[in-house]
Amino acid sequence: MKGVSRYDASTSLLPVVQELMTGYARLSGLSPAGPSPLRYLWTDAFAVCNFLALYRQTGDEHYRNLALLLVDQVHTTLGRHRGDDPGSGQKTGQRSGQKSGWISGLDEQEGSMHPTIGGLRIGKAMDERKPDEPPDEVLEWERDGQYYHYLTQWMHALDRVSRVTENSTYNRWAIELAKTAHDRFTYVPASGGQKRMYWKMSIDLSYPLVPSMGYHDPLDGLITYSELRTTARHFAERSAEPAVWTDLDAEIADMAEMCKGKDWTTDDPLGIGGLLTGSYKMAQLILHDGFIRPDLLEQVMNASLAGLDSYSGKPSFKLPAEYRLAFRELGLSIGLHAAGRLHEVVSRNPGIFSEVHSITGRLLRYAPLREAIEAFWLEPSNRESGSWAAHRAINTVMLATSLAPDGYLLLE
Repeated sequence: MKGVSRYDASTSLLPVVQELMTGYARLSGLSPAGPSPLRYLWTDAFAVCNFLALYRQTGDEHYRNLALLLVDQVHTTLGRHRGDDPGSGQKTGQRSGQKSGWISGLDEQEGSMHPTIGGLRIGKAMDERKPDEPPDEVLEWERDGQYYHYLTQWMHALDRVSRVTENSTYNRWAIELAKTAHDRFTYVPASGGQKRMYWKMSIDLSYPLVPSMGYHDPLDGLITYSELRTTARHFAERSAEPAVWTDLDAEIADMAEMCKGKDWTTDDPLGIGGLLTGSYKMAQLILHDGFIRPDLLEQVMNASLAGLDSYSGKPSFKLPAEYRLAFRELGLSIGLHAAGRLHEVVSRNPGIFSEVHSITGRLLRYAPLREAIEAFWLEPSNRESGSWAAHRAINTVMLATSLAPDGYLLLE
């Protein structure tokens, strides 16, 4: 995209990123292939982007192949019901009445051609809550189902694969996932009014597990759908065949409407990081004339700044590793990388982004926070803590993303 700079991972950090991602591949049963691969949608979405970043940085086809292998493993594991999931831990056959096969209900052949059209499971260890079971707020965090904000991460990962490989199939799968997720997660309240979204739904998307709305889900949806549409148009321009699967206009309009009047401010580090990353994505889409709500950029950047002002005053960074959650901090670090790239885009295009230039300058003041987060979790002793071990896969992948973020951040 014109005006968007390309960054490369520091040469000195490249071996570290390679080591982290090789460890993740081994740990999760990706490579060497394990009998029960441990697939988890959020982690795997970032991992796909990391492998693509390593492929672009080194030119080594091994990393490209790992990204494609991971996509296939995710689809054949999390795109299917738990009863036939090799990573579900159910070694003795299905329970009575348990569903099997593709979540979409398609037969084997059709399901493999449209692996995302029924959505994708989270990959949690416990089965989902059944409709007649009472909710349990503590257990719900451990139960399977479908999260909308995990699905948007996977849409983004598939879109990155399409861009890097120049294969439109992955973009088509992402759009099929977007259409299904939008149809099932959004609803008009019985009392009427603005559409809302469920935060978590059952594996087959037939009932909500958590009916409240995710704080940033409409924004994630708007940005991600816009990204998918831009890529679909990229492929349509290069093909004589009409791309009938590219139409996301109605879904984008819905999300734009749901974003009206929202206050995006949060002091959660992972949430702030998401806002910063979203801001950079919006700027790239605006440059490409692919974003319906350019006014949101300033709003989201201001919310990011307010969140940083609040979070930086907390004492959490003085705590030992045992009392910190690496993946949440690293989500903020990734977002601060995005803020640096956003500043360059804004500076190179003053006529388009004049209203937000001063905000990017203020965001840059928090660069030392990113450096501190990365330095802390690069220290081997901190990665021996119980808090790191409890979330080893997601921590490993997100540290790698923070050290080589362009595979995740760039949309071109």
